[in-house]
Amino acid sequence: MDTGTHIVMGIALGGIAMVDPVVSNDAYTLNAVAAGVLVGSLIPDIDTVLKLRNNAVYIRHHRGITHSIPAVLMWPILIAFILRLLLPEANFLHLWAWTFLAVFLHVFVDIFNSYGTQALRPFSNKWVAISVINTFDPIIFIFHVIGLLAWVLGADPVITFLTMYGFITLYYFSRFAVKSAVKRAVYNTIPDAKDVFIAPTMRFFQWRVAASSDTCHYVGRAYGRSVTIYDRFDRKTLPSTPQTEAALKDKNVQAFTSFSPIYRWSITDMGELCEVRLIDLRYRSKAYYPFVAVAHVDKELNVVNSYTGWIFSEDKLHKKLNIMPNS
Repeated sequence: MDTGTHIVMGIALGGIAMVDPVVSNDAYTLNAVAAGVLVGSLIPDIDTVLKLRNNAVYIRHHRGITHSIPAVLMWPILIAFILRLLLPEANFLHLWAWTFLAVFLHVFVDIFNSYGTQALRPFSNKWVAISVINTFDPIIFIFHVIGLLAWVLGADPVITFLTMYGFITLYYFSRFAVKSAVKRAVYNTIPDAKDVFIAPTMRFFQWRVAASSDTCHYVGRAYGRSVTIYDRFDRKTLPSTPQTEAALKDKNVQAFTSFSPIYRWSITDMGELCEVRLIDLRYRSKAYYPFVAVAHVDKELNVVNSYTGWIFSEDKLHKKLNIMPNS
């Protein structure tokens, strides 16, 4: 989920913690738990700082080790220990328990996005992405805002937020039902589809669709049971040449292939350079495919520049690669 949603979830969890008599009857523990659940709701995303290094490191590791099983166990202990130092009168056990719940819920809700997490590490490095909730879901966020406003106006926080999460649970089930209907519609539209990727958007009935058969890639949108295919590409294996082999060893290209399950490729002779470009088909936006990996290989098979990430125009891509538009 996005940072804003994680913040309101942390505040809501602080309200639910009032059901615990140790929390509600002790000001020190109450203050510590309020801080613990808020920090716990955000701490797994501390790996966002990896973006300061480069996109390759960020793509490969964001929502990785910080969302793993060891991290879910470690973060609450670390947070509770620090808060106990600041508020020694607080009950450590109850502080740890509510902080653990906040960290767990952060990782748990993230697996419902299309990005997913490596929540099963160290047992598996597989990305767990159920892909039924958009990274920012306005309905979930609005539910939290309404609940917080009700609390400010005097409503009982425990009843308010438990009721709210009851409705949100039903909303999750409805998203599963809609996605299932969309998937059936995709197979009806593309009977020979082998791999189907369905990603949510901020609109309840609208979903991104990318599918592959043995011979083609298909990209489109679904609105309920209606599927519209915008693009179809021949499915071809990336040729094994010295240039492509060199490009596939590049850190940016490797980060892309570790993350993208469905993409097409293009190879362009630029004279002194050979451009190898991989294009993720899951994120089509206004007829453009913004998530790419590009490597330029010279005649000595050196990757002279490369990039992976989100680019919404060729001019911006040229700037990232430090090349002139007509080169």
